[in-house]
Amino acid sequence: MNPTPFHRLTNTTRRHALATAALVALGALHSPLVLAQATAFPNKPITFVVPFAAGSATDQLARAIGQSLTNDTKQAVVVDNKAGASGMIAASAVAKAPADGYTVLITTNTTHAANEHLYKKLSYDPVKDFAPLTGLGKGGQVLVVNAASPYKSVAELVAFAKKNPGKLSFGSGSSSSRMAGEMLKQMAGVEILHVPYRSNPFAITDLLAGQIDLMITDTSTGVPQVKAGKLRALGYSTQKRSTQLPDVPTIDEAGVKGYDMGYWFAAYAPAGTPAPVVARLNELLAAATKSAAAKNFFDNAGSEAWSTTPDELAKFQAAETVKWGKVIRAAGIEAE
Repeated sequence: MNPTPFHRLTNTTRRHALATAALVALGALHSPLVLAQATAFPNKPITFVVPFAAGSATDQLARAIGQSLTNDTKQAVVVDNKAGASGMIAASAVAKAPADGYTVLITTNTTHAANEHLYKKLSYDPVKDFAPLTGLGKGGQVLVVNAASPYKSVAELVAFAKKNPGKLSFGSGSSSSRMAGEMLKQMAGVEILHVPYRSNPFAITDLLAGQIDLMITDTSTGVPQVKAGKLRALGYSTQKRSTQLPDVPTIDEAGVKGYDMGYWFAAYAPAGTPAPVVARLNELLAAATKSAAAKNFFDNAGSEAWSTTPDELAKFQAAETVKWGKVIRAAGIEAE
């Protein structure tokens, strides 16, 4: 006898069928084999895939957290930098990796909130292809120019840009950096040429060489150059001043009222990673954000640790995706 089609079942029977399926799935997640794997996890090196170049803020955080995981688990953590295509190369690689917990994407809002609004086609799905693990940190960015630049303040920079549309250029190597620049253009009412880079350190190199006029970059990349006297900081991107540059006004304070653009770091595993392994990675990574190495990174970067449950990260990501979509549309950026 053929089984009754699901859509023809009574409501009570349908609910029973769904509940049974859920219990079967739950049982599978807690099967002896899966639980044994989670208990033994990790028993070999873990790879952290980073969407940006060595030296970027995300890279520095990944290495700090990796050091903590190695100390806790006695297993090596390999950092694999796959820079380019606004993080799509790295995200795609992790999405296609085995769902065993040994490949983790250490990323930012670039790959998991902004890219779907910036590109018509993505090589990965930021929701369906990943298992959220935990948030890692939050921070702001700094508006910098070459130390030899004639601009001593945001007001001077904006005044020149208004009188000379399109004559200034800004570089960016991440969506956070690009959107910060686009928001400045939008809110200050100026036209500045955008020059894209594979990662922020590459843009910094050209800024130091005088190939571009300015950029708004993460503090981990920009502040060392400011303190070395090679770059001049004009403003900070969030509503609160950077602890690393307390004398530098926020861009809002400097005259672009309402300006506020931060960024965040988070960790993801491939979709389908067993729940016990996700829970173990969440535990390890959350603890790593409080380690001495991570604290040193956050202190130097002027950012702060931020850990979540996997569900909290999923909900935060959904809200951020909506927010970034609104900012991108308001900036008039068309998907490439």
